[in-house]
Amino acid sequence: MTKGFFKAGHLPTLFAAFLYFDLSFMTWVLLGPLGVAISRDLGLTPAEKGLMVAVPVLAGAILRVILGVLVDRYRPKRVGIVAQILVIAGLGVAWALGISSYQGTLLLGVVLGLAGASFAVALPLASSWYPPEHQGTALGLAGAGNSGTVLAALFAPGLAVLFGWQNVIGLATLPLLATLALFILLAKDSPLAPARKRFADYMRLLRIGDAWCFMFFYAVTFGGFVGLASSLTIYFNDAYGLSAVAAGYCTATVVFAGSLVRPLGGAVADRVGGVRALTALYAVAAMAFATIATGPGSIWLAMPVFLIGMLALGMGNGAVFQLVPQRFPREMGIMTGLVGMTGGFGGFYLASSLGYARQITGSYGPGFMVFAGLAAIALVGIAGVGRRWRGTWVALYNAARV
Repeated sequence: MTKGFFKAGHLPTLFAAFLYFDLSFMTWVLLGPLGVAISRDLGLTPAEKGLMVAVPVLAGAILRVILGVLVDRYRPKRVGIVAQILVIAGLGVAWALGISSYQGTLLLGVVLGLAGASFAVALPLASSWYPPEHQGTALGLAGAGNSGTVLAALFAPGLAVLFGWQNVIGLATLPLLATLALFILLAKDSPLAPARKRFADYMRLLRIGDAWCFMFFYAVTFGGFVGLASSLTIYFNDAYGLSAVAAGYCTATVVFAGSLVRPLGGAVADRVGGVRALTALYAVAAMAFATIATGPGSIWLAMPVFLIGMLALGMGNGAVFQLVPQRFPREMGIMTGLVGMTGGFGGFYLASSLGYARQITGSYGPGFMVFAGLAAIALVGIAGVGRRWRGTWVALYNAARV
């Protein structure tokens, strides 16, 4: 990070975007760390556990598109405030009424999905303040709010033991209220934000091949990150017999590694180019999850491989968003929504498929192996488009490093 970066943008807004993203992501994946306690009380099957933790991811994916449209029309700060109020109200109602059925957890998952849609608010809010040469670093810092998933894994299982998992849902509203107050105080919409777009402008993006490339690339990196953040507490409990609290600590360690390096991924992409960075990261991710699919015999063997895989995914998240604003600088609101949506779909696939794989085959291996295959396809894809992008972006889009 250079002095030029600190002078280029608006640091209070960058911090507000990070904090809003962080606590929203903590809320988004809450059902995963609580999954062991919930499944015990409600008697859920492996497939039901997988779908329970996947529904918030799917809801967040869909709602990101809606928030992306609203951000382009009404500016990020206003949309973020309204979304946060709705999430707090939804959690309060769920806690007050109580959840006594599997269907109730799925309804709560939809509410949590709105917290996951915060991605479509935080990234455009931060991005609009920074020039192309600092986009990777700025969006990496804002996107490090992924670390909120660490807070959920670290604290939710223990709080569930002390107070019951139902009360953890109510307790989650307290940090969200504090975050909302700081967001209102610190965040500021950039005066350089793009003009409002028509619906036809959004549909036009779906006719551009590069948009679909970014959507797939992020489905692998972010989908893997959030799918694992949602599922690993259940996985470690089931596969290695860890207690809910110990499984939460292991999950927090893995997720923290992935979230910590997202800014590093953006900064590395700023320096060497996003294409080169993603080429290496997809290769590492594919090998890591193919290894996990073989079923390491102990948690001590599995943890280093999960850490390597999550580091690759976390850095990949930052690298993808070093490229997006260079190609689509005037459509960041809707592109953030579209790319974030497919990232959520990737997470939904991974979280749900792990549960179904366990129920159908008795092993989580097939779910991890298919995901490793998707990372390999992404590796081939980024190699295929990279040369064309390098040859055209600098001239056409005033890109920095590709």
